[in-house]
Amino acid sequence: MNNDAMQPIPLPTIRRFPEYLRFVEDKRLAGEEWISTTEIGAAIGRKSVVVRKDLSYSGVAGHPRRGFRLEELAPALRRSLGWDNATDAFLVGVGSLGQALLGYGGFANYGMRIVAAFDCNDDITGGSMAQSQIFPIQKLPQLAKRMNVKLGIIAVPQDVAQSVANILVDAGIRGIWNFAPVQLDVPSNVVVRREDLSHGLAVLSYQLREECETIRPE
Repeated sequence: MNNDAMQPIPLPTIRRFPEYLRFVEDKRLAGEEWISTTEIGAAIGRKSVVVRKDLSYSGVAGHPRRGFRLEELAPALRRSLGWDNATDAFLVGVGSLGQALLGYGGFANYGMRIVAAFDCNDDITGGSMAQSQIFPIQKLPQLAKRMNVKLGIIAVPQDVAQSVANILVDAGIRGIWNFAPVQLDVPSNVVVRREDLSHGLAVLSYQLREECETIRPE
């Protein structure tokens, strides 16, 4: 095993790992046995030297003139991402976004399953959606302790996101995936990942404008 595999993996590398994993899995399912960093880089538009450095953190050693054995590399990438063992999660907020997240079946491929959802709307609580029970938010602390859930997903309006985060933290949640457009104030031992859709839209809008200006007729 590479010594690099014992080191903390840089966040930019972690962000690239899912891209590598999708390509590697496709090749493995197609019946191929080996893959090179040059092939991976050419397929996803990255320099092979970057791919080679990234994969050194996977703990799998490449073979001269052959590359990486797919049956070793794919599981190693999953382990590095923490996707080899399913992580149970609670979802708070069963509005349009929350319902979309509940209905997305792909989370299982990434080592996460939403085991329960919570809302303050009495018309929603008590039912179920996508095989997840929907409970009143007041039940979250009790269930978090009983089920030992450590990951919470926030899909509520921004004006109540902080209060929901407080409930999650008090219930022992140590990781929060925040879809509300607000910066959360949480203790230093709680990890927060904020998904701000405006960032992606800003980049897309800028690139679209640049492209349109490039092809603008004289």
